[in-house]
Amino acid sequence: MKTLNKYLIAASFIVLLSACGGGGKSRIEQIKEQSKVEPSDPYENWKQFHGVGPVKAFTLPAELDQQLVAKGQEIFDTKCTACHKVDKKFIGPAPNDILSRRNPAWVMNMILAPGKMVQEDPIAKKLLIDFNGSPMANQNLTEEEARAVLEYFRTL
Repeated sequence: MKTLNKYLIAASFIVLLSACGGGGKSRIEQIKEQSKVEPSDPYENWKQFHGVGPVKAFTLPAELDQQLVAKGQEIFDTKCTACHKVDKKFIGPAPNDILSRRNPAWVMNMILAPGKMVQEDPIAKKLLIDFNGSPMANQNLTEEEARAVLEYFRTL
C-alpha cells in the first residue's frame, strides 16, 4: 500500500510539473502566442502606426534644434547604450535612420511607454519577437527628454 501511495504521489507530481511548464514551448513561442500579431506585416505599414502612449501625433520641425540634439545624445549615452548601438543591431534595434522606419510619435511612445507598446502596438509586438523576447526597459523619461532623444536620432 505504501508503494502504491508513493507511485500516486510521484505521478501527481509529474502531472503538476508538466502543467506548469508552458507545454515545452520556448519563451519566443509563448510571446508569439500571447501577442497575437496580425497576419499582415506591420513593418510594411509603419507610417499608420503612432503607437500607444501619451503622444497622439507629432510633426518634426524642418530645422534641427542643436540644444535638443546635445541633450538627447547625453540621455541616449547614459540610459540607452546598454541595449542599443547607434549603427548596428544589438540587444535592441539600431536607432540610425529610425525615422525612415517609424513615425516620430511612435518613436516617442516607444521611449515613454515601452510596456504598453509591446502589449498593444503591432510593430512593438513584432519587434519583441524579432529581438528574442527582450523587452525595452522603461527609463521613465519625460516627454521633453523623449523629444530630445528623438531630435538626436534625427542626426544619426
